[in-house]
Amino acid sequence: MEANRADARRAPSRWTWVLVTAIAPIAWGSNYFVTRHFLPLDHPLWGAVLRALPAGLLLLALARSRPRGSWWWKSLVLGTLNVGAFFVLVYVASQLLPSSVASTLMATSAAVLMLLAWPLLRDRPTVLPVVGAVLGFVGVAVMLLGGGVRGVGGAAGATGAAPTIDPLGVAASLAAMFMSSIGFILTKKWAVGQKTLAITSWQLIAGAVLVLPFAVLVEGPPPPIDAPAAIGFAYVTVIATALAFVAWFTGLRHLPAGTVGLVGLLNPVTGVLLGTLLAAEPFGPAQAVGTVLVLAGVIVGQRRRRPTPLAAPTFEPAATPALATARTANASATARPATTRPDAPQEDAHLRPRDLAPVVDVRQGLRDHCSEHDDVAGRHPGHD
Repeated sequence: MEANRADARRAPSRWTWVLVTAIAPIAWGSNYFVTRHFLPLDHPLWGAVLRALPAGLLLLALARSRPRGSWWWKSLVLGTLNVGAFFVLVYVASQLLPSSVASTLMATSAAVLMLLAWPLLRDRPTVLPVVGAVLGFVGVAVMLLGGGVRGVGGAAGATGAAPTIDPLGVAASLAAMFMSSIGFILTKKWAVGQKTLAITSWQLIAGAVLVLPFAVLVEGPPPPIDAPAAIGFAYVTVIATALAFVAWFTGLRHLPAGTVGLVGLLNPVTGVLLGTLLAAEPFGPAQAVGTVLVLAGVIVGQRRRRPTPLAAPTFEPAATPALATARTANASATARPATTRPDAPQEDAHLRPRDLAPVVDVRQGLRDHCSEHDDVAGRHPGHD
């Protein structure tokens, strides 16, 4: 018993896994700044390949494990959903939508993860995580659509005009969000008994191999890489891809999918804050209110309702004729008023034999009940 309690004390708490999971959206949020200032912006597909493939190979060298059996096709499916198709669809959405609109649409992933986890993982959403998802989505919308953030508000932030919403861009953004959400749910479902490093490396490599032909067809040869781009790709590969995906899948292993989705709302918050601190981008009241709402949503979503304590079970002996007779006698005797003489001492009244008769009747009834039970056990030797 003491050993189990010691193990429970040493086990990481829920908030520890939340903090580990938060590494992923914070790293992905920093990826906006690094990509914008260090990487070639006109080669996003090659950027995805140069980001995912080295990261996958690095994790594969650390894991020293290759796919076996069904994990060959599972790696291809997860790599398509979480990396390959996701990067391509995000590229299409970024070309057709203002980044503020695309990021707001992606913020619905927290609620989508909760809804998908219900039928696929039998993880029914509760009230507080749903409230947190709503708060987080409203916060992202206020922060990004409030205007005044360069590089986040798109054309609207620069000219003050309303951004143009392309239906194809909306479809691409929602498809990217939905496919990655399914990929995360399947990763949580299939990854039982597998090493996180290994399954992450397989997905990244499969996703990079899928994007590679699109990069060649759409963008031609890979872009030239100078020293700043090399430093940027090193950061994106090691921190924003390898470490981030390992942290994300670790969170999926130890936390409910809806909780992980809520933590993912830190992604746009990080992008806005880094843009303000490092690139002198404006940070107005809308961004402040949105950031507070997102953080409140993440915190509220982690709280769990205390379970209602169960009532102690009561034992009621089976009804038998003898026990029923004893209860009836006891009830009728209790209902009779006391017939003691007014001048009799109080202690003598309590010791009268006729007043003790109900107690004797109850005892006799219990003896008869036990005798009947013994007779039944004797007739059925197999009864225990």
